[in-house]
Amino acid sequence: MKENYSVLMSVYYREKPEYLRESMESMLNQSVKPDDLVLVCDGPLNEPLDEVIASFTEAYKELTVVRLPENKGLGNALNEGMKYTRNELIARMDSDDISRPDRCEKELTIFQNNPDIDIVSGTIEEFDEDISKINSRRELPETNAEILEFAKKRNPFNHPAVMFRKSAVEAVGGYEDFYLLEDYFLWIRMLLNGSRGYNIKDPLLYMRAGSDMYKRRSGKRYAKSQKRLFSYMLTKGFINKNEYIAAALTRTIASLVPNNIREKLYKRMLRA
Repeated sequence: MKENYSVLMSVYYREKPEYLRESMESMLNQSVKPDDLVLVCDGPLNEPLDEVIASFTEAYKELTVVRLPENKGLGNALNEGMKYTRNELIARMDSDDISRPDRCEKELTIFQNNPDIDIVSGTIEEFDEDISKINSRRELPETNAEILEFAKKRNPFNHPAVMFRKSAVEAVGGYEDFYLLEDYFLWIRMLLNGSRGYNIKDPLLYMRAGSDMYKRRSGKRYAKSQKRLFSYMLTKGFINKNEYIAAALTRTIASLVPNNIREKLYKRMLRA
């Protein structure tokens, strides 16, 4: 099987150079290799990160580096990066995760066999520092009908493991600024626009997910962002009033409890 696809990544100055290297290597060494990798530098970086990028620039003709003058967040960086991608199918990748070698081959197979599908992701396995020690897995509903129901409460796709059709993303205006929920907001708009999704049950990606990840999902700003998302879903008729109240109440509480309790809640029932 050979189908061209692009990889879209974003990196900013706080990333660890060794994480970026591992992440890029995992995508460039896929069993079905990409012919296009777009790396967006979201604002000025630092010398160690620039050295990693320079080494890949010399070794891989597939790499395009896009440098933005200032950090404006993930959604903006990904929208800018999409302008440089050459293919209809785009695999998302975070700069601190590690894809399994057959991740993209499995996703491409779904697209080839299902021309009506616009979004594909799959199971992710979370770890702290040692990739051989998996802390948890996030497995999602498989079919589009199951995804639509699941999306009423939780993010229906694992963003770092997603591959999507560029035209379907552009049809709804791409990513929009939405504090820590850019991807969830995008999926809802795509599903409302008629896009169909699929989640592979096999694990596709190793995700670094220490306690810092759950700390980011705390505070009043994050609570307001979640309330805004579910208000949008209510306004568009994606959820009803009772579903909105339940989601808004649960997530507001989760945003304000201590981090150790929040981590347990997200792993068991809330992960967005």
